[in-house]
Amino acid sequence: MFDNLSERLERSFKILKGEGKITEINVAETLKDVRRALLDADVNYKVAKSFTDTVKEKALGQNVLTAVKPSQLMIKIVHDELAALMGGDTAEIELKNHPAVILMSGLQGSGKTTFSGKLARMLKTKKNRKPLLVACDVYRPAAIEQLKVLGEQIEVPVYSETESKDPVQIALNAIQEAKAKGYDVVIVDTAGRLAIDEEMMNEIESIKKAVNPDETLFVVDSMTGQDAVNTAKEFNERLDFSGVVLTKLDGDTRGGAALSIRTVVNKPIKFIGTGEKLDAIDQFHPSRMADRILGMGDIVSLVERAQEQYNEEEAKRLQKKIQKNQFDFNDFLTQIHQIKKMGNLKELASMIPGVGKMIKDIDIDDNAFKSIEAIIYSMTPEERTRPEILNGSRRTRIAKGSGTSIQEVNRLLKQFDSTRKMMKSITGNKMAGVMQRMKRN
Repeated sequence: MFDNLSERLERSFKILKGEGKITEINVAETLKDVRRALLDADVNYKVAKSFTDTVKEKALGQNVLTAVKPSQLMIKIVHDELAALMGGDTAEIELKNHPAVILMSGLQGSGKTTFSGKLARMLKTKKNRKPLLVACDVYRPAAIEQLKVLGEQIEVPVYSETESKDPVQIALNAIQEAKAKGYDVVIVDTAGRLAIDEEMMNEIESIKKAVNPDETLFVVDSMTGQDAVNTAKEFNERLDFSGVVLTKLDGDTRGGAALSIRTVVNKPIKFIGTGEKLDAIDQFHPSRMADRILGMGDIVSLVERAQEQYNEEEAKRLQKKIQKNQFDFNDFLTQIHQIKKMGNLKELASMIPGVGKMIKDIDIDDNAFKSIEAIIYSMTPEERTRPEILNGSRRTRIAKGSGTSIQEVNRLLKQFDSTRKMMKSITGNKMAGVMQRMKRN
């Protein structure tokens, strides 16, 4: 996401490279290019103009320190203003009542039902909540079935009334069901609608009035660009929603919706959808998104994802094995599975500062570990725990069993041996220090 905008902004900042100081002339030239880049990214014209005017005012009002180059200062100002443009502070989800009610709204095809499932999974696994999904799309049987399938996948119950055509009553009955069975969050998935459809807009207004939700979230497909912003404005005038959800930010989006919507509707972006998998949901952090747009990576989010997979007892066990040089292929396989749980490999790599630009044209397959896993699974239990016994005949058998070549098997064994030696070299005080830092964070 934001690849084109990132490239254009980088080119804009080059105008200031080599300049000894910031002047009105070179700032104007830089910001003219920045404004053009924002407009090409489908940012609202008024938002783009206001943004560059603010950056210009702040840039001309600062003296450049000897140790800071003009281009670096401009990047810092643009970064801070991008973060402010997208809301500044991170907006938390508000769940005060018991049960708390979250009302989902949005256009047809915006990804609202899928996001309802993602949100339920996140609340269950990360917030230790007991969610109940509610199917209030009484017009499309497929929507009810889709929600039930999602509910089964994440092991969250779905309340539905297939014979009823009254979404208001269904929602009210679902809340009573939640109270009776101890569910503490009710997520109401409504029918997709058009802002110009008066009857449907009246219906969702009635649902909101009846259930008095803690949160009313507007789900919008970020690939629709400026149209998404206009739709959000119309929905907000009718629903006065509390937050925005941007879906499909992993697609070929220019980013205009993310940069414009906060200013136009004056409501925070609370979540983003970053893929099709049910764990591809992130809380929206304006500052981190500004980092990504400017090619600075997002190391904080990367560390948070790693910590979600971090198990202190497992880490201690692994440390002891490494110290005794007993790290084996079973441990190696466990580490691979933890990395895969963290998300899309290319997205993870792009969070590392400086890497995103290097890999933007490289296709990183999410199945990159498949051949490695196949080789390890083709080993006997003894071979996994004692790699040193893997002689020529065993390697040949493993290659045939895994559908790989003897060269691939040899390459993996060599990499594994190097990894084991490297890991042993950082044990002791170094490993203990790493673990302490992870616990503190």
